[in-house]
Amino acid sequence: MTGTIRIGIGGWTFEPWRGRFYPDGLPHKRELEYAAGRLSSIEVNGTYYGTQKPETFARWRDETPEDFVFALKGPRFTTNRRVLAEAGASVERFLEGAVVLGPKLGPINWQFMPTKAFLPEDFEAFLDLLPPERNGLRLRHAVELRHQSFAVPELITLARTRGVAIVIAGDSEHPQIADPTADFAYLRIMGTHEDAETGYTPEALDLWATRARAIAAGTTPEGLTMVGQPPATPTPRDVFLYVISGFKPANPAAAMALIERLSR
Repeated sequence: MTGTIRIGIGGWTFEPWRGRFYPDGLPHKRELEYAAGRLSSIEVNGTYYGTQKPETFARWRDETPEDFVFALKGPRFTTNRRVLAEAGASVERFLEGAVVLGPKLGPINWQFMPTKAFLPEDFEAFLDLLPPERNGLRLRHAVELRHQSFAVPELITLARTRGVAIVIAGDSEHPQIADPTADFAYLRIMGTHEDAETGYTPEALDLWATRARAIAAGTTPEGLTMVGQPPATPTPRDVFLYVISGFKPANPAAAMALIERLSR
């Protein structure tokens, strides 16, 4: 058995993609439709910076294929606060709109500032604010932790007991915590560069495709840093991998190259 692998990018509105990823003359209002037809997921960054109306989520849902999913970044108003235990109302407001996506709602990435350090009791209280379902819809939560203090066994235990994934940072300056803590994995790879037509060299794309397959099969991927030991019983996991940052104009090409490799 193996999990499902989905590959995507961050957002779909980016001027340098016009004429490079999007065909010349494609109406801007059709860019989501076009991107969703070539990728299997997109991470939405706009939900981090501002509240989206339910009608917006409904439009995204209706403009994408049936088997497409969105990853949403939780609002910064939730995670950029001194006391995380007080974020309950903010979590609930966000979920009211997010669930409009229905089955197209993929994982929710709760991203923390690089200055946010690990305070075990407060972080545990935050994890307990993340519901496993809403309105009959299963919710998948991931936390993106960018302070080195999180790279400790206590964090792994807290996340694993609640089924919350830890975002794996690839080719990045952020700490890498690749321990499996949920039935899915959330990867953000950030190493595309201008010198390669597809953002990554063929060898680097092969490596990330191999890692995605290993995670989906429940085995330990080569070359990723974990805090603890892998579980005694490997379990297949769904994989959500997003090509983010780096040389952003090439990110769609890198994502499509990964999709092509994984389809072989």
